[in-house]
Amino acid sequence: MREVAGTVVEAFEARVREHEERWLSPLAVRSYETRGRARPEPESRLRTPFQRDRDRILHSKPFRRLKGKTQVFIDPAGDHYRTRMTHTLETTAIARVVARALRLNEDLVEAVGLGHDVGHPPFGHAGEDALDAALSSRFGRRFRHNEQSLRIARSLNLTAEVCDGILTHTGSEEPETLEGKLVRLVDRVAYINHDIDDAIRFGTLAAEDLPRREVELLGETGSRRIDTLVQDLVETSDREGDVAQSEEIGSAMLALRAFMFEHVYLAPHAQAEHARAREVVQTIFDHLAARGDGADEIADFVAGMTDRFALEFAVGL
Repeated sequence: MREVAGTVVEAFEARVREHEERWLSPLAVRSYETRGRARPEPESRLRTPFQRDRDRILHSKPFRRLKGKTQVFIDPAGDHYRTRMTHTLETTAIARVVARALRLNEDLVEAVGLGHDVGHPPFGHAGEDALDAALSSRFGRRFRHNEQSLRIARSLNLTAEVCDGILTHTGSEEPETLEGKLVRLVDRVAYINHDIDDAIRFGTLAAEDLPRREVELLGETGSRRIDTLVQDLVETSDREGDVAQSEEIGSAMLALRAFMFEHVYLAPHAQAEHARAREVVQTIFDHLAARGDGADEIADFVAGMTDRFALEFAVGL
């Protein structure tokens, strides 16, 4: 393929480097100071390494399948419930707002945000738990969606910083970069408030059921709560030189998260849906294991399924 030479192409990297030195915080990751990729390759002349990672995720099949995967409610009757894709886009949008305010690398934040859940199996956390239990029982290995997301990121040959942020967006391991820490925290900000919205729409909660102390502190609506959390995150992080929340606001968010686990995620009304998810995943798992598939093959296949495909596949067995 013939390369096109020109002023913009030739000067692109130099212009990005100059802009980042003038604009980015000293704590931010510089686009051309990445620790690189596991498999070396020529870089794009009109995209930074993190922009290229973002595009690889965006154009990948695992990302496209997120539109058919549950966030909270399994295959709900309605067009306005969140899917794993809408959650991903909402998380990424919020994270970019914070990154810009803190002068962190927005492209790195965007790539981590778009890729953090690409390894999530169908049926939300019920599906993840079911696949984990099945793999553990038969093969003695665990399943964690962040590790599966990393597996996909590595198959796309993404940069070390993006891979690290994707792996550590949940779990005990802390991200190496502030950009990764930001996505990790904003992921919670997004799903707690948007899951409240969906639970109210589904009829599981009423607005007046929410704990009053936290609502009065954070805001009466989801958008107000997110605004409060974002402003606190920006101001506290700027003051401390790290990604952090104030104790009062952070505690309120965690209390709201605990409320959601008790009243939505693990509530009695959810048990029937979770049992349905476990039955479907176990049926598919048993079929694949019986035909001789290994642990990695089964994990890749099941984790890649959308809710509807998994339901239809299980019925056909």
